[in-house]
Amino acid sequence: MRSRHARIGVAAAVLAGTGALTVTFVSAGGKGTADAATELQQYVAIETVRPNVTVPRVRANGSRGRFIVDCGTNAEGKFSPDNPVAQPGIRNGAEHVHDFVGNLAITATTSDADLEASGTTCENGDKSSYFWPVVRIDRSVRSGADVRRALTTTTPTVTCPSVRDRLPAVPVGARNAVLARLRGLDDATARANDRMAHSRGRIDARANDRLLTSLRTERARLIKGISDSIAAGGGRSSGLVSLVECDVSYDGMHAAMRHTAAEVEARAVASPQVRCPAVRDRLPGVPAAAVAEVDRNLTELDRQIAEADERLVTTRGQGGPDFVANAVVGPLNARRAAVLDRIATAIGRHADRPRGLGALATCTVDQQSSAPVTPEPSAGASAPLPGPQGPDLELPNNTGGIVRPSSVLIEYRGNATAKVVPMPKFLRALTGDAKPTSRGPANARAAWTCSGFADRLSDRYPICPAGRAVQRVHDFPGCWDGRNTDSTNHRSHLAFADGTTGACPAGFVAIPQLRITISYAIARDDQIRGRYALDSFPEEDHNPFSDHDDFVNVNSARTMQHIATCINKARTCAAR
Repeated sequence: MRSRHARIGVAAAVLAGTGALTVTFVSAGGKGTADAATELQQYVAIETVRPNVTVPRVRANGSRGRFIVDCGTNAEGKFSPDNPVAQPGIRNGAEHVHDFVGNLAITATTSDADLEASGTTCENGDKSSYFWPVVRIDRSVRSGADVRRALTTTTPTVTCPSVRDRLPAVPVGARNAVLARLRGLDDATARANDRMAHSRGRIDARANDRLLTSLRTERARLIKGISDSIAAGGGRSSGLVSLVECDVSYDGMHAAMRHTAAEVEARAVASPQVRCPAVRDRLPGVPAAAVAEVDRNLTELDRQIAEADERLVTTRGQGGPDFVANAVVGPLNARRAAVLDRIATAIGRHADRPRGLGALATCTVDQQSSAPVTPEPSAGASAPLPGPQGPDLELPNNTGGIVRPSSVLIEYRGNATAKVVPMPKFLRALTGDAKPTSRGPANARAAWTCSGFADRLSDRYPICPAGRAVQRVHDFPGCWDGRNTDSTNHRSHLAFADGTTGACPAGFVAIPQLRITISYAIARDDQIRGRYALDSFPEEDHNPFSDHDDFVNVNSARTMQHIATCINKARTCAAR
C-alpha cells in the first residue's frame, strides 16, 4: 500500500515576549510545540494518556439522575454544511459537513416556530437538533504543505449573517431608521474587511478576537436600534440577537485546494434545500394596520420552506426524476404565490399595493448544494465555496468516506451541588470551538477517548486497544443565566460548572447538562496509520482540537419538566 502524505495540524502558539499570536503548524491538537511534525503525531495511544477527568462529588442538595434520549445515528442521511447555532442565517457557513439527528427541518435559516412544527428522528418526539462535524477515513490526504501554501495567498474576510433576510414587517414610520442602520451594518463589515486585508497570508488569533469583539459591539448596538425602531413603530421584533456575531473566514484556502476525483462523479447533495427569493427586504414600509397580518404571512412563507426542506429529507430516493419538481417544488411555488398575493393585498388596503411580489414565488432545489453563502455585503469577499459534492459529500480538503457512528448516546445529567431547573425552549448551546487556530483556544475542549477509558480525554485522535470504539464525548455547559435562550456570541448566556466543585457561577442556575457520546467502529489499522480525521475549517486542517457540537432545545415544556424531575429524583430514565 502506498504511503500517505503527511497531514499537518494547525494550531496557534504565543510568541513569548512579543504579545503577538501567530500561526505555527503543530501536531498536538493545539497544545504542542512548533515542530512541523507528521500526521501521526496527531494520534495518541489512549493507554498513554493520563487519567484527567474529574467528577465532582455530588453533595446533599445535588442532582445525580440522568435522562437518556434515543435519536438514532442519522440513518436518514441528514448532512449539511450549515451551522444553525454558531452561524445562523449563513448557508454553507461551516465549510465542513455536519451529522444531524433529531429535528428534520433545521437549516441555517429555520425559525423557532418551524423547528417546533418539524418531524424528528428521536423516539420520544423530542424535536431538538443535535449536530456535530463528521469523521472521515481518507487514504490519500494531501500534505499540510498544501494548507500552508493556500494560506500564503489567502486574504481572510469577515462573514456576518444577513439581518435583511430575517427582518419582520417594518412599519412605515420605522423604515428610514431601519434602512440607515442596515447601511451602518454594511459599513461596519466593510471596515472590518479593510482591517482583515492586513492579515493576508497569516493568521493572528488575538487580532481576530479584537476585531470581532469590536464588530460584535457595533453590530449589537445597530441591531438593537433596528429592533427598537420596529417596536416603536408598532411592529414585532424578536430573535435578531442571534444575528449579531460574525466570524473570520478563510474560504480562500479551500478554494485554493484541490477537490478529489469525486468532483466529476455523480453529484450527491448533503441535505438538499429549496432556494427561494428573499421577500422581507423587498417589502416597502408596512402601514401600522397591516403589520400583524404581513408578519403572519411572512411566518407562513418560512413555514412552507421548512416543510419543503423536511420533505426533501424524508422522501430522498423516492419517485422518478420529476418527483421533486412535482411533489415538492411545484406545490411550494403555488402556495408561495398565494401568500405573496395576501401580503400585497394587506398592504394595498392602506397604501399603494406593492408591485412585483409575485416574481418572488418561484423556488428551486439546490441540486448541488453550491449556492453562495448569504453574508452581509462586504468588500473583498471571497468567491462562494462549492457545496458538498460526490458520493462522499466532499468539500475541498475535507475528503474521504464518512464514517457513520455505531452509536450515539444523548443524555441529560445532574449538577453536583444543586437541583436542576428545566431548560427553556429554543435554548441554543454549543461546546468546543471549531476555530481554535483563528479564534484562539479558550473555548476548545478535549473530546477524544476510547470506550472503556472514560477517565481520560485527549485533544488528539485516539488509537484504541483492539475491540474498543473510538469515541467523542461532548459535554455542554450546564449552567444558564435564567433569562436568555441565545446571546450575541452564542455562549455567554450559558456557563460550565466548576470542574472541581460542580457549582455554577454566581448568577447562573443549574439546568440538565447535556452530554453526547458518539462511538465509531474504526479499523485499528486505520487508527494506527492515521487515516481517520475530523471535517474542519481550512485553517484547522483536521485539527482534532477543533472538535465541537451544537444543540437547539425543542423539547416541550412538559418533557423538559419530566427530564428535570427525573434527574432531581436521582433516577435513570430512558425516553419512550
